[in-house]
Amino acid sequence: MPRPYVLLSVAASVDGHIDDRSEQRFPLSNAGDFDRVDEIRAESDAILVGAETVRRDNPRLLVTSAERRAARVADGLPEHPLKVTLTSSGDLDPEFRFWHCGGQKLVYSTDSARDAVSAGLGGLAEVVPLGPVIAFDALLDDLGGRGVRRLMVEGGGGVHTAFLSAGLADEIRLAVAPLLIGQATAPRFLNPAEFPGGPARRLHLEDVTRIGDVAVLRYFPKRSSEV
Repeated sequence: MPRPYVLLSVAASVDGHIDDRSEQRFPLSNAGDFDRVDEIRAESDAILVGAETVRRDNPRLLVTSAERRAARVADGLPEHPLKVTLTSSGDLDPEFRFWHCGGQKLVYSTDSARDAVSAGLGGLAEVVPLGPVIAFDALLDDLGGRGVRRLMVEGGGGVHTAFLSAGLADEIRLAVAPLLIGQATAPRFLNPAEFPGGPARRLHLEDVTRIGDVAVLRYFPKRSSEV
């Protein structure tokens, strides 16, 4: 089965942060950009976030628009996309909102964490072990076998870094907010890594869209741009 098309969706400050150090989620997007993200969710078969994002943000990851949900159902799709997370530690609280709204949930784990995850969640999600470490190519193969054609990845930085460093991301939708967080230890869009082509490689920029004071950049990482 073909692997899904992988779209990384992220909002970041001008200085590259996706959050600040406070306990509350830092507001980077505006209402128009939130609606754009909701549209991408509605077009996706699955939405993936890392376990750290689940722990930090306690997200629901739902399609907000009733019209978009109705359109999915009319097309024979579930009202909400499959929700996916991954963990090597097994540290996933069963009380998180992630498990208690929307439709099907799927957790990828290491072999060693599988039993702890399954016991902790108690049937709230299907748990799939992927070996001694979580291999992202194997993860995409499994999703493809489940009929997932479009995968939306909403973070966090470690997950985005893994997809890009492995050359597995097809598209980046980067919303740049006119803010400067300026905190050295605040979460960033990407972590240090070796990326395909090295630091001199220029990604292909397809277009830029202005949504209020937010600029949305659309990149295709598997293409290179000529200077």
